Amino acid sequence: MTEGSSDFPIPVLLMGLGYIGQAIARAALETPQLNVVGAIDPAHAGERLDELLGMPAPPLSIEAEPGGLLAVARGGVVLHATGSLFETVLPQIESAVDAGLCVVSTCEELAYPWWTHPELADRLADRCESKGVAVVGTGVNPGFALDRLPSFLAQVTGPVRHVRALRVQDATRRRTALQRKVGAGMSVEDFTAAANQGEVGHVGLAESALLVADGCGFDMEAVEVDEEVEALIAEQDLDAPVPIRTGQVAGVQQTARAFVDGTERVHLELKIYAGAEDVRDEVEIDAALPVKLTLEGGLPGDEATAWAVVNAAPAIKRLQGLITVLELPAGR
Repeated sequence: MTEGSSDFPIPVLLMGLGYIGQAIARAALETPQLNVVGAIDPAHAGERLDELLGMPAPPLSIEAEPGGLLAVARGGVVLHATGSLFETVLPQIESAVDAGLCVVSTCEELAYPWWTHPELADRLADRCESKGVAVVGTGVNPGFALDRLPSFLAQVTGPVRHVRALRVQDATRRRTALQRKVGAGMSVEDFTAAANQGEVGHVGLAESALLVADGCGFDMEAVEVDEEVEALIAEQDLDAPVPIRTGQVAGVQQTARAFVDGTERVHLELKIYAGAEDVRDEVEIDAALPVKLTLEGGLPGDEATAWAVVNAAPAIKRLQGLITVLELPAGR
């Protein structure tokens, strides 16, 4: 599709209007190819979309449930931002698919759902095929910085021996909810207990490692992934939105490694902590033609995620099935 074709504007349904969902909504409203026809979030039910966003928007009242909005948006795309866990959001995605809508979601596990829920992923894939629509999970991380970008760079190398990617973010520049998610202000003991329960740390790093392995052409049937989460400790008091004292947790260091036949082929490292000064995204590919790329200052997580979702909407209309970001076109 091209911008001047009769397929534009694409009807878009916003599902989830938390911090990221609102950023997605603003980006969608700035995109001429998209036409926002409805918005859903029980936490904001009854509010006007323009008043919530603080910008001009269609005269829409936010609904608590999809109801008839799925029919209004039929043939269009749901921009979905309600949760990180695939099993939790699956009923929402299935209802959209059944109504004939494509879905672009921020759900981190949806980036590579065969890792956590292979049977449910296959069921959703079959559903998408039968309805002739597509579903993808995307964002900046997972979805770009640590997976799609390394895979893209690998297009100009020979056989890849090893991929290392690093993302460093200053938690104080991010929303408060994310600061709490990485354990800011917790004691080491509380962090350890929460990490063991999966209550702190980043969701999606293992999925990113699998995407890199796939994008670099490794034998996916032979790939194994392990993941580690560690606390980063504050060496001084930090006057952040979530106050942090010396000796408390400042954030998280998380590592995911993919092995092929016992040999490490992918090494991803994510550091999100308060006070980080060396903020950057970095990719290094060991191949016959080695590649190293550093993005000083790093990609802005929230804004980049919103635009990744919105920019995927026109592209996904040309695809079908349960796909990954590796199947999206490199350009718009």
